[in-house]
Amino acid sequence: MIEPKKEKKEIPVAVIVAAIAVLLCGGGAAWYLSRPVPVEPDTPASSEAKAYVRNLGLADVEMKAAESFADRRVIEVLGKISNKGDRPVKEVALTCIFSDIAGQHVHREKSAVVRVKDGALKPGETRNFRLPFDTVPSSWNQALPQMVIAQIVFDQ
Repeated sequence: MIEPKKEKKEIPVAVIVAAIAVLLCGGGAAWYLSRPVPVEPDTPASSEAKAYVRNLGLADVEMKAAESFADRRVIEVLGKISNKGDRPVKEVALTCIFSDIAGQHVHREKSAVVRVKDGALKPGETRNFRLPFDTVPSSWNQALPQMVIAQIVFDQ
């Protein structure tokens, strides 16, 4: 009995090169996305803004976790900001500082709670805010971040 001759199939070189390129790109993308986000330095607030901070109040602050469209965890900080002073403010930014269980800061991010596009926060007004965070590292202690008013821009 004669056995059929088995043909040895070779993988084309182009397929091998393409597979290596895909692996390298995937590894590079994974490295880039997993590296820590650089912290942008806070610009010091003006003396006028520092004096006005006591007139801005945060209330009903809570935290929620949700899944994004890209299957990433998104942390949301929700709350209200009130202007108890006598000047309208057109921008207010908070620096949110996330810590690990040892109290070490693991992530810091500046986010606007009052934006120009939403109009000025008038004296006596209270407004809801929502701050989404999707780059908080897994070493975070799952507690509400420390929130510091980092910037105030007054409406003219």
